[in-house]
Amino acid sequence: MEDSFKIPQLLLRCALGITFLTPVLDRLGILGAAGTGNIEWGNWENFINYTTTLMPYLGRSLTNVMGGIATVSESIIAICLIIGFKTKYVVIGSCLLTFTFILFMATSVGIQKPINFGVFTASAASLLLSCVPKYKWSIDQLNG
Repeated sequence: MEDSFKIPQLLLRCALGITFLTPVLDRLGILGAAGTGNIEWGNWENFINYTTTLMPYLGRSLTNVMGGIATVSESIIAICLIIGFKTKYVVIGSCLLTFTFILFMATSVGIQKPINFGVFTASAASLLLSCVPKYKWSIDQLNG
């Protein structure tokens, strides 16, 4: 049974890693300008403007800090998932982070936004990945 998780866990780790990495690249402007292709923000300013709608009770400077914390967290989660480092802890953190996103998004802009952005899927996939007994093709596997 344990062997049946080899390829699915690798694919899920990579899919989640990319899911966390692409919004970071978007808000840093690496993927292109806002409104082109599937670019949501296109730069940090647009990202913070959106983040301010999710946390209207925080001032702009604190929202900027929260956006920075989210971006660093998402970057770390993405890299750790792709390389398979401390995977069980990372996916639990991923689940908690995405659940937090769900709460902020649902209470400020409605339930449809986290559904459209796939946040429920990422949260549930993270929780599912935390149940995998071994992470094949990972740094975790090398460390025993």
